[in-house]
Amino acid sequence: MSDILTALTTLLAPGTFLIILVSSALGIVLGAIPGLSGALGVALLLPLTFGMPPEIGLAMLVSIWVGGVSGGMVGSILLGIPGAPSSIATTFDGYPMTRNGQAVKALGAAIVASFIGTFLSILIAMVASPLMARAALLLGPWEYFGLGICAISLVAALSREKVFHGLAAAAIGLMLATVGFAPIDGSPRFTFGFVQLSSGFDLIPVMLGLFAIKQIVQDFGRGEQQVPKIDVKDIKGFGVTMREYRDNAWNITRSFLIGLWIGFLPGMGAALSNMVAYAQAKSASKHPEQFGKGCVDGVFASETSNNAAVGGALIPMIALGIPGDGTTAILLGGLMIHGIQAGPLLFTNNAEVVYALFLTALIASVVVLALQFFGMRLFPAILKVPYHFLYPAIVALAFIGVFVANASPFNFALILGFAGLGLVMDKVGLPTSPFILAFILGPMLELNLRRGITYTDEGLLPFVTRPISGLLLAFAVLSIAWPYLKPLFRRTAR
Repeated sequence: MSDILTALTTLLAPGTFLIILVSSALGIVLGAIPGLSGALGVALLLPLTFGMPPEIGLAMLVSIWVGGVSGGMVGSILLGIPGAPSSIATTFDGYPMTRNGQAVKALGAAIVASFIGTFLSILIAMVASPLMARAALLLGPWEYFGLGICAISLVAALSREKVFHGLAAAAIGLMLATVGFAPIDGSPRFTFGFVQLSSGFDLIPVMLGLFAIKQIVQDFGRGEQQVPKIDVKDIKGFGVTMREYRDNAWNITRSFLIGLWIGFLPGMGAALSNMVAYAQAKSASKHPEQFGKGCVDGVFASETSNNAAVGGALIPMIALGIPGDGTTAILLGGLMIHGIQAGPLLFTNNAEVVYALFLTALIASVVVLALQFFGMRLFPAILKVPYHFLYPAIVALAFIGVFVANASPFNFALILGFAGLGLVMDKVGLPTSPFILAFILGPMLELNLRRGITYTDEGLLPFVTRPISGLLLAFAVLSIAWPYLKPLFRRTAR
């Protein structure tokens, strides 16, 4: 208890709290700009923490991270362009709500869901970190492979009457994920002599090409769009009614648990959790036909889960020294810079640093809630900018974003290429969500598949004979077959 009080006293000191406030605001801005993210802010500011005390340096980095994850929903909702991979699913209903004149309501739902996901997941991480980390250790490559296949099948099954279109899109994503050096043996594949493709396609040009440039080309082709009218004067609170909160109580709870679970599995993270939670919300909904047309349930699901992954990702980093995602890998580097070794002995040797990290995330979540509450009525002002001014600015930010990612002009060609691919996919009816999820999970799936095959002499058999992996694969098959089996069960019931 004394360690918690010591850490809290340090963090609430005026200078440190100002750092948390400014860093949270910077994270929101970075998260909202397509191509940038809180993770980029963490990486850029990591050198500044060298001369700081560990508690203050980590406070800066964690605050940017929390603000960035939550800020990603601004671009997703207002422009239909996810600020980060963790907000991809937010575009599915957030942007249609903006088109329907409900931008403030969508922002309010996202802000509340983000706060719930972050705050509660950090509390759980503080209490249950060692126990949940031990559970992750029980999973091998077979279970991780099954989990990835299950996630892709759930998202592909969202297509309902076009399940095979979803599977085809996922297959294209998996195929493109094989470009670059192969895991384990390191042999180059499908690089066609381009050194820039040695590490595969970077996620940022893929995401911005599919969601930003493609969207702008489509809107430009339709002509000048009428700006939706948004009246913020009559909006009370967060713009969401108590009935909508009550109706989404189980949706929020389920999405929170999905985000927490996927977050603490090393190598997964918010980019996966928001898609899976959205898929589950649509599958369990009494009105699935409303999803994709401006349903607030989808916003609640996506934003609760991706922010719950924040606390989940901290669990393996703190308890095992294994980063849950890319950002926690940078935070782990920040600990090592200060001579702090993450792992089972961290609570014993540096308890005050651990609690400072957790408490920073809690304080930052409250700060982000306040900043976004007062800013949500100003954010829609972006929509008042004429599109012939807004579109060039978005294109410029997109190209700046892909260049900042790795300073390679080759990404300019990639962003245009994937924009073209997105237009072709839309033309033939292939959904983008299974594609992007399969692309993100492709390297993890291949690595765990090859590991699972080489760890035993039984080949592929352990993937179906091990209880958890077999159950996950069976659930994946069922989710694909269910749209076809459901009518048969209804006829039998009659």
